[in-house]
Amino acid sequence: MPRQTPENLRPLTSLRYLAALWVVAYHYWPQLSSAPAPRLVAKGYLGVELFFVLSGFILSHVYLESFGRGRFGYGAFLWARLARIYPAHLATLAGLGLMAAIAARTGMPVGDQVLIWPSLPAELTLTQAWGLAPQGGWNHPSWSISAEWFAYLAFPGFAWASWKLRSRPAGAVALALALLTILDLGFERLAGFPLTEATIAWGALRIVPCFALGCALYLLWRARPADSRGFGLARAAAYAAGAAGAIAAGAPEPLCIGLFGAVIYALAALPRAGSRLLSSGLFVYLGEVSFSLYMICIPWELAFAKLAHRLLSLAAGPLPWPLWVVMIAGATPVAMALHHLVEQPARLAMRRGLSVRLAPGAGADQAASFS
Repeated sequence: MPRQTPENLRPLTSLRYLAALWVVAYHYWPQLSSAPAPRLVAKGYLGVELFFVLSGFILSHVYLESFGRGRFGYGAFLWARLARIYPAHLATLAGLGLMAAIAARTGMPVGDQVLIWPSLPAELTLTQAWGLAPQGGWNHPSWSISAEWFAYLAFPGFAWASWKLRSRPAGAVALALALLTILDLGFERLAGFPLTEATIAWGALRIVPCFALGCALYLLWRARPADSRGFGLARAAAYAAGAAGAIAAGAPEPLCIGLFGAVIYALAALPRAGSRLLSSGLFVYLGEVSFSLYMICIPWELAFAKLAHRLLSLAAGPLPWPLWVVMIAGATPVAMALHHLVEQPARLAMRRGLSVRLAPGAGADQAASFS
C-alpha cells in the first residue's frame, strides 16, 4: 500500500514570504530614514520568531507520526534539513567574500564587520549562534539557520515530548507558552537584554520556546475537526489583526509570539475548511523563495547601497526614497536567482544522493515544499 504523505499546507508556505518581507523591512529602514522606524517595522526582528514557530509546526507535521511509529530516520532527517539550508548559506558566504574582494580592489571597501576570519569555522559548521563566533561578521542573518540547525539536532527530544503529549494538545500549548514566558523573563533578568534580541551569543536558545510552541500547535491542529469556511476565514483575520495590534501597541513579546502561533494555527486550518486564501501559485512560489530572500537581504542591501552612493555621488546617509523602493523591490528577484541557480538544484541533488543510498522504500523527506 502506498505510504500516505502529509497534507500540503500551502498558506503556511505563503506566510514565510510575508515573514521574510517583514525582516527585510526591518533591516532596510535605516537606509530610508534616520528617524525611528514605526513600531510595526521596528519589531521586524520578531519575524525570526515567526519562522521558528513555523519550523516547529511544519517539521512536526512532516515527521512526528513517523517518529512516534518508530519509522523515523535521524540521519536521513538531518541530511534533508542540511540540503534545505546549507547550499544557499555557502553561496552567500562565498558571494560576500567575492564582493568584499572586488570592493577592496575598486577602492570601495565593505567595512571591517564583514570578513571576520576567526568566525569562519563557526559559519561553516553552522555553530555561529552557539556562542562560538563572538565577533560575528559575514552574513549576519545566518545566525538564525545556525539556531535552526540546533533545533534539527535536538528534534528527537522535541518529537518525544510532543508524542507523549499528543492526547493533551491544549496542555502542550499551555506548557509551551509557559516555557516561552519563563525563558523570556529569566533570560532578560540574567543577560540584561531580551531573548528575542539574542543572535550570535544565545541564538540557539532563542529558537527553543518558539520551536516547542510550533510542535504543540501542530498537536492542537491535528486533533481539531475541520471548521466551516466562513468561520476559518474570520478566525484567521481576527488572529492576524490581533497580532498586528499587539505589536503596534507595544505588547509584551511573548504575547506577540503566542499570537503568531494563533495565526499559524488558523492558516493551517484553512485548507480543511475549503478556503484557498494564500494558496495561489504565486504566493506559494514566493514562499518557496523566502529562504533565499532572507539569506540575501543583507548582501543585497550592502551591494546596492554602496553602488548607489558611488555611482550617483550621493551624500552619506539614507538613500532617496525612490532608490530605497528599488532596493527593497529588487531583493525578491535577486532571491529568485539564488533559489533557482543554487538553493533548489543543490537541494534536489543532495536529496537524490540520499535516496540512492537508502534502501528501496525507505524514503528521505516526504514534503520538500513544506520547509
